[in-house]
Amino acid sequence: MSRKNPIPRIKSVMTPFPYAVEVGNPIADAKALMAAHDIRHLPVTEHGKLVGVITERDIRRALDPVFGLPPEAELQVRNVFVPDAYVVEITESLDRVLSVMAAQHLGSALVVKGDKLAGIFTVTDACRHFAALLRSQLPTVVGDDVA
Repeated sequence: MSRKNPIPRIKSVMTPFPYAVEVGNPIADAKALMAAHDIRHLPVTEHGKLVGVITERDIRRALDPVFGLPPEAELQVRNVFVPDAYVVEITESLDRVLSVMAAQHLGSALVVKGDKLAGIFTVTDACRHFAALLRSQLPTVVGDDVA
């Protein structure tokens, strides 16, 4: 059985030119950037070089008094970010990225071209792409067949 369309590369479904935050910035900067752009994952850089990712969830946990971290005013991105983020080359196939994300329960993949940040691919991007694929491949059901 031959495929009509090849599996897309990550570059065709990622969010290009994502916002990023410097590792030495206050955690408040990351929170503000996420809120301003309605995003939950933010690449972290150090002097322009990609070093990891910080998520809304990471920040919420860091600010939870149970964890005993310093107050928000004293926290920097470096205290909270995940340095071993999932990073893929821009030419990686979408199915491979999705398989790794599912197996490792990851919310995002940072996309690079060589050593430069090119984009980010999140679960939200995956849902958006899958919805478009379904609409293009299958008819819309009219009515309510639920008992």
